[in-house]
Amino acid sequence: QVQLVESGGGLVQPGGSLTLSCAASGFTFSSYAMRWYRQPPGKEREFVARITGTGSSTTYATSLKGRFTISRDNGKKTAYLQMNSLKPDDTAVYYCSAALPGTETVYWGQGTPVTVSS
Repeated sequence: QVQLVESGGGLVQPGGSLTLSCAASGFTFSSYAMRWYRQPPGKEREFVARITGTGSSTTYATSLKGRFTISRDNGKKTAYLQMNSLKPDDTAVYYCSAALPGTETVYWGQGTPVTVSS
């Protein structure tokens, strides 16, 4: 059974940091590119970051580059999103997804909420 379980969300003050985790099971984790998306309240889901299966290449939304860092540990079957210098505009539900390159196979987690507020 395929599962992606996000954790690490919560309430943080502006300027603070959070690290989100995405624990995977039920598929060959290292074969899948991992992505983080987010959906702010009342808005559409948007791309945050992507990392290849080996972790050798990363891509970020232009507006987030420099504050957010995506990484993965294939031994632990977990992807991470380190978020620094958080702003109220970063408030959203954060989702991880796993995509098998060259196919239409995509799995999604259930999301973890992040609220940036004083």
